Amino acid sequence: MELLHTFALVHDDIMDDSVRRHGIDCLHVDFAARHRARRWHGEDRRFGDGAAILIGDLAFVYADHLLRGAPAAALEIYTELRLEVNIGQYLDLVGTASRQASLHQARTICVYKSGKYTIERPLHLGAALAGRLDDLAKPFTEYGIPLGEAFQLRDDLLGAFGDGDRLGKRVGEDLRDGKPTALYAFTRDRATGADAELLDGRFGHADLTPDDLAAIQHIMESTGARATVERSVGELTEVAIAAIAAADIEGEARRELVALAEFVAGRDF
Repeated sequence: MELLHTFALVHDDIMDDSVRRHGIDCLHVDFAARHRARRWHGEDRRFGDGAAILIGDLAFVYADHLLRGAPAAALEIYTELRLEVNIGQYLDLVGTASRQASLHQARTICVYKSGKYTIERPLHLGAALAGRLDDLAKPFTEYGIPLGEAFQLRDDLLGAFGDGDRLGKRVGEDLRDGKPTALYAFTRDRATGADAELLDGRFGHADLTPDDLAAIQHIMESTGARATVERSVGELTEVAIAAIAAADIEGEARRELVALAEFVAGRDF
């Protein structure tokens, strides 16, 4: 799962044209810099992107290799997980390019890009490896989908309002890229007059100034969009905790999953 996650993050950074991840240069940025430092032929950006794509592919291959010989039920879940994260990434890509940001679309992206891939399917995979998928699939879904959505909503909030030093990357990248997040969908639905014009004119532009970012952040707060998303994170987390409370699992496992839910709801990085 760590290798699969690495594959997804490396490729995601290329698609988003991100600069930093966890406080260091993204791989495609690092390899482009190596190309420039060595004065190699060709375009440094293409080299950096190509090298990072291959590194992501290697992580993907090794993730598959490590599951070699797993039970058929586990491999089936793993295949579904890989398909779903690619679908979620594509929906995110299309939403960003088309500048469409409906609440329905934002929630669909949350479910496929984060809800299933981050929490539900890994739990299903563990259940399948333990031979308990039949009786744990339903409670793990009832826990994983709302918590995964809460995870993505918290991520959206941090992307717009977080502390860059804590996050290890630039704050405001989602606003520059025009990501079709639920936070933006709520904001756009409620903004009127000059606020709506500013969103239409500046949201999704790579050259956003600090003043532009501050203005968009202000609109997100003044429309109540930020508060709505914060409230949704709490409500979804409560649903997840209630679901896992009824699951037929060991007490230690339940405590860990409740702790995970509380971390997801309150994290600041």
